[in-house]
Amino acid sequence: MITTLAVQSYRSLRDLVVELGQLTVVTGANGTGKSSLYRALRLLADSARNGAVAALAREGGLPSTLWAGPATIGKAVRAGRYPVQGTVRRGPVSLKLGFAGDDLGYAIDFGLPNEPEESAFQLDPQVKREVVWAGPILRPATTLVERAGTALRIREDRAWSAFADAVGPFDSMLSEYSDPQRAPELLTLRERVRSWRFYDQLRTDAGAPAREARVGTRTPVLGHDGGDLAAALQTIREIGEGAALETAIDAAFPGSRLEIAVEGGRFEVRLRQPGLLRGLGAAELSDGTLRYLLWTAALLTPRPPALLVLNEPETSLHPELIRPLAALIAGGAARTQVVVVSHSRPLIDALAHDEPDLTRIELVKDLGETQVAGQGRFDQPAWQWPKR
Repeated sequence: MITTLAVQSYRSLRDLVVELGQLTVVTGANGTGKSSLYRALRLLADSARNGAVAALAREGGLPSTLWAGPATIGKAVRAGRYPVQGTVRRGPVSLKLGFAGDDLGYAIDFGLPNEPEESAFQLDPQVKREVVWAGPILRPATTLVERAGTALRIREDRAWSAFADAVGPFDSMLSEYSDPQRAPELLTLRERVRSWRFYDQLRTDAGAPAREARVGTRTPVLGHDGGDLAAALQTIREIGEGAALETAIDAAFPGSRLEIAVEGGRFEVRLRQPGLLRGLGAAELSDGTLRYLLWTAALLTPRPPALLVLNEPETSLHPELIRPLAALIAGGAARTQVVVVSHSRPLIDALAHDEPDLTRIELVKDLGETQVAGQGRFDQPAWQWPKR
């Protein structure tokens, strides 16, 4: 389980370190940085697939994603006695992302490229530093694998093995370096991060993939567009928690029964409701009903990830579905770590009722900087960034 998430100089997240629990809710008003925190988690996941540099480039390159305010904000400025002004940069341009659990931690530091001026890839950031360590806090004694530029060092007992030009300047060692004998922790961390699952674009419009009948195969993991919804639900029924599926349907739509029609190998969702002579097909379901079925398939997956992140799952749902959704999320958190990004007070209250150990992170803005409400200077979790 991830216990600490740290972000520095990414959009409004100038210097943010937060504690995560088994079930964590990230909330706050519009524009406080919830989406930036969500994107930061996705960038970390992209690092395990060597996609972080491309993802940053799609956002306009490193200059567009960096914290846009001054490097330091003095007490007089925060008190309103002086206006915000630019300060002299004392360190290199840097965007840092990291996380840690009880067993392993990871951090990556992006910087400006060292390309010649005539290069067409000036917006592509480079990986300047990258470290994997044992335990929740980075220390020299806990460092297992580290890279500086393209050079790599691996701890072997009490000695270090050095490898020059082991990874490219635009590649993450988490995705590109593989040595199960010397660096098994790197492989462990890679597979763990690659299992992270994000859901934020589950469409329910008239042309949504989930409304179409499709050829189905066993689907233990719902696709990101939800097009394999029918197959995913049938998979849960056959090899997953079928009883929990029926309970979730009845809690949201009392007296209704979920049916999966299979014709010529093509699967289609149908919901038979009280008083109707036939089940309603996916194309006939309301946006809210279809979205609830999508969340049911995602949260009851027979193959839970190491981390499941849901972005505003309450969208399009009728208020009466919030309570059943909260029960689904709490049930999912019993099998895997879950992070929910939401500004729905009813959903947060329902989650707090179902999960007393809920970790709540409320984000606020102060002079354009995202901060955690009520978190003082000495309240944030212990964290140490690798030095260049």
